[in-house]
Parts: sequence; C-alpha cells; structure tokens
Amino acid sequence: MTYTFVRGVAAALALLALTGPAHAAEPRDPWVRAWGANGSGQLGNGSVLTQQTPSDVRDLARADVRELAAGGGADSSSFAVAVLNDGTVRTWGANTEGQLGNGTTDNRPFPAAVAGPSGVSDVAAGVHSAYAVRGGRVLAWGGNAYGQLGDGSTTAATRPVAVQSLSKVTDIAAGCYHALALREDGTVWAWGRNNHGQLGLGTSADRNTPQRVPGLTAVVEVASGCNHSLVRTADGTVKAWGYNTNGQLGNDSVDGSAAPVDVLRLADVARIFAAGYHSFAVLDGGEVRAWGWNGRGQLGDGTTVSRTTPVPVPGLTDVTSLAGGYAHTVASLADGSVLAWGENSVSQLGDGTTADSPTPVTALPPGSGLGHVAASVVARSSYAY
Repeated sequence: MTYTFVRGVAAALALLALTGPAHAAEPRDPWVRAWGANGSGQLGNGSVLTQQTPSDVRDLARADVRELAAGGGADSSSFAVAVLNDGTVRTWGANTEGQLGNGTTDNRPFPAAVAGPSGVSDVAAGVHSAYAVRGGRVLAWGGNAYGQLGDGSTTAATRPVAVQSLSKVTDIAAGCYHALALREDGTVWAWGRNNHGQLGLGTSADRNTPQRVPGLTAVVEVASGCNHSLVRTADGTVKAWGYNTNGQLGNDSVDGSAAPVDVLRLADVARIFAAGYHSFAVLDGGEVRAWGWNGRGQLGDGTTVSRTTPVPVPGLTDVTSLAGGYAHTVASLADGSVLAWGENSVSQLGDGTTADSPTPVTALPPGSGLGHVAASVVARSSYAY
C-alpha cells in the first residue's frame, strides 16, 4: 500500500474514527491513532477537542513510525514526539518550553518535522523535554530547570542540544524531569532532577550532566516513571529506585531509595514498562505483573488497592507494548487489539465512555494492525501505532 493511497482512504474513515464506537474502527486503518485529552493539540488531529475513541493523527502513517513517545504533566503541557523509519523526527502538541524542538514556543496540533536531527533511532519524552538518540549520542530540547537536558546548564532550549559526554547509547528513558541512558557496555547513566533519588546516585542533588549509576552492570533495558526508575538485567531480574510512596519500587515498602533495590517476586522478565506512579513487567511466558499506585484501577488487577510488590494482571497475555500515564494504562496485544484500564475522566481509555475501569476494556479491536502504544507520562492522552 503506497502512502498516496493511504492518504486517499483517510478521508473516508475520518468521521468514523472521530465519532464512532471503538468496536466499529476500520481494522486496517493505516494511521497512528490517539485519544483522550487534547487541549494542547497533543492528539495531532488538527483540533483541540477531547476524543472519546481513537482518532487519526494527521498525515502520520503507522508504517512510517519507528517509535512514538508522549510527554506532559497536564493537558496544558502534553505533547508527542515520533521518530520515523527514515530517522527524522516529528513533534506536535504543547510547546510552552520549546519541547517541540522547532525554535518556537507555539503549540501545534499536528505533526511537523524537527529541523536538524536525522539518523535518529530512539526517542523519549518528559514533562517539558524530549530526547533523541542519534549514532549512539543523545540530543535533547525543551525545559531544563533541573538540568534534564544534560548539557551542563539549566537553560531551556527550543532546538536540539547535545547531552554532554555520553556515547554508545542503545536505550533511553525519560521521567518527569530526569532521564536515563543505557550504554552498549550495560552501564546506566542518569541526569536531571533528583529530589526523590530518581537518579540512583545515592544522593538527592540534581545533575545537569550524565552520571553513572553505581553498582549496575549487565543492564539490557531502562524505563522511567515520573520520579522513579527501573532497569532490567541480563538475568531477567529488575531493579528500581527513587520515589516509592505508592510502592512503585516493588520492594515491599513505601520508603524511597536513592540507590537501586531489587523488585521482589520477579524472575524471567522479558520487558519492563514504567508509568507515572506505577510499573509493569512482562514475563518470558507472556504473563504481566504490576505494582505501584492503583487508586483508579490502573494496575488492571480488578481492584483499586496499591501494591508494593508485583501482582498478576488477570487474563492479560501476548502483550507487545504497554504504556501508562498519570492513572491509566494502555496495552497492545499480538492480535492487533488495544486495551486500556484505569482512570477514564477524559476518555483516555478510548472506549467511548468516561467510566473508570479496573480491568481492561477495548479501545481498538483485534486485527487493527496496531502493535505499539504510548501515553503522556503523567497526563491523560493515549496513542497507538
């Protein structure tokens, strides 16, 4: 299917995508989809209207997208950043601190290119900042009050700047105001805000350049919640550090830790995912475990009880991607369906209602062709691609 043809079918599906119930969505709709809060244009459909069911992100075909990340701490600051298969970057949504990277602070309700970066392989997004990995080095732009751009300053940047003294990066993650980078040698580096020990350095001092997290080796994946951090090691175990009032470190306590601790009752972990104040692991066998804040049912275990150690998410298997916002979670499955659970005050679950659900509901049906999801880090917008 060519891109020209794809654009031609979009008009015929637009009304259905914007207003129709989730179960009526065209199974092979070719566009990136978004739903929920949209006050800053973060859904990328050219409007600022809340969307109760998945709508098309304008002129962004999912087949062209390598990775999509969503940022923002409220509807007024929410935005998204996508890297395409050709290595270029698109951004849209709020731009109050230059987080769109286009040299302005004007919001934009549809995707447009970030001038300069090419050859990008990975992206991440915080509350007001964005990150891109290019050739093993990291670029950053947006807010920088806590040094989260890693360039040795606390000055915001409306265009990409280089994160200092960091090379051979293979994975990156962003929290609210801090970032983590994984290098080829299995070490982890952190910078930005550190008031809850989320940098893992054993202190609470902010850092405006990357610092190696002590004691971590053989790390193969990093993830970050708002103020907590996770890593998966080569032996299939998980470590966490930072804020822990809701049990998001998974170590059977609610005491924060400025150094890595073991997440308990986890083994044979294949993937990790961190939401605003809750966390997930997908096991080798496909089962999902969840822990942390659960006040709106965002763990998906059928309760609203927060968990200080991982618990099973019943009936959830074959997960290909998972993401969480402030108090909701979205997941894509191998059959092409997209499920969501937790808070639904602005329809961020995508099921056409505003009713919370402590168990998964369907945002997009099987056969949709969507295999990845994203969510604004501590906000109420959802994406599938």
